[in-house]
Amino acid sequence: MESDNNATESVKETVSSAVDSAKKTVSSAVDAVTPSQPPIKSQTDVHVVKSRLEWGEPAFTILDVRDRQTYNEGHIMGALATPIDQLVDRATSSLSKDRDIYVYGDSDEQSAEAAQSLRNAGFVHVSLLKGGLAAWKAIGGPTEGIVEAKTPAGADDYNVVARLQNHAETQKKSV
Repeated sequence: MESDNNATESVKETVSSAVDSAKKTVSSAVDAVTPSQPPIKSQTDVHVVKSRLEWGEPAFTILDVRDRQTYNEGHIMGALATPIDQLVDRATSSLSKDRDIYVYGDSDEQSAEAAQSLRNAGFVHVSLLKGGLAAWKAIGGPTEGIVEAKTPAGADDYNVVARLQNHAETQKKSV
């Protein structure tokens, strides 16, 4: 009976080892064909972030460093409210140091200050979003908030063809 138990344990160990080896092989194969995201620049145009959102690219965060009241009035959809005076503490406790982070504030100067604070705290991929919320709204980026909910939809908000044409024209413009 004891030899049966030893044989069973030996088979379990062999199967477990084979499964682990197969997982490593699959993981290596996936890593070999999955392109890595190029590093983000220290300043990013809103078109780049909008494209990343539209293509469903994972693993990036948008931080709004304006005060909470201003954030509540309107912000980029999905942006996290992170007032500049709490920025480093909140980011350190909740974000990976190698995550792509886009920052915007009341002005490009405030955005640059926030981005530098994050870099000084050890975050590697930090970029200020040039033009902030105003630039985002100018290209038809999705927004949310108290004021934004009262703003009527644009002409192409519900027309997919018009949105695609508008996006194609926007992409042709040199920045």
